[in-house]
Amino acid sequence: MLRLALFIAVLFAALPVRAEPLVLGRFSAGDLKGWQVRHFEGETRYRIVEAGGAGVLEAESAAGASSLYLEREIDLAARPVLEWRWRVEAPLSVSDERAKAGDDFAARVYVVAPGEGMFALPVAISYVWAGSAPVGADWPNPFTSKVRMVAVESGPAHAGAWRTHRRNLREDFRRLFGREVDELEGVAVMTDADNSRQRARAWYGDILLRAEGG
Repeated sequence: MLRLALFIAVLFAALPVRAEPLVLGRFSAGDLKGWQVRHFEGETRYRIVEAGGAGVLEAESAAGASSLYLEREIDLAARPVLEWRWRVEAPLSVSDERAKAGDDFAARVYVVAPGEGMFALPVAISYVWAGSAPVGADWPNPFTSKVRMVAVESGPAHAGAWRTHRRNLREDFRRLFGREVDELEGVAVMTDADNSRQRARAWYGDILLRAEGG
């Protein structure tokens, strides 16, 4: 019996332990601790509202732009997969989302990584619900080369419905910036309509990091 118990103990010790998900945005619990507003042009209103018996983050913009940002050091080694869900009232209608005048989106989720070198600026990926750019398209942000845009939703087909997304951040940073990223320094959400002078409304569910295959 002792040998069997030792064998079982060794067997389980050798099995890989999958990391539990790390919740970054616990909006379902009404928790905005650590999230701070960052202003750009005008202001987007963020607040917790109830939807389906749980809290979600509501964002409303009337020709304004501000983000809700969580500054936090986050290790991606065990949990490189970002998962979130969102819903938009309607995507924005702009002529060219790659131009400064069209850089508005009903919903965005940003991930921010440290720059290379002591004085290098951070780099970021902005996952967006585009109005016209096709799903899978990516392009440099028209205001800064330090941000790459990725369309994960497009158009009005799924407007009004909750949509869930998963992205392997290490793979995306490698593909978009040609470098390995092992940590983040923050995440953000933003609903903005300042350049096109429109109105936008969106809702965000919890944001978390998972292990690959988790």
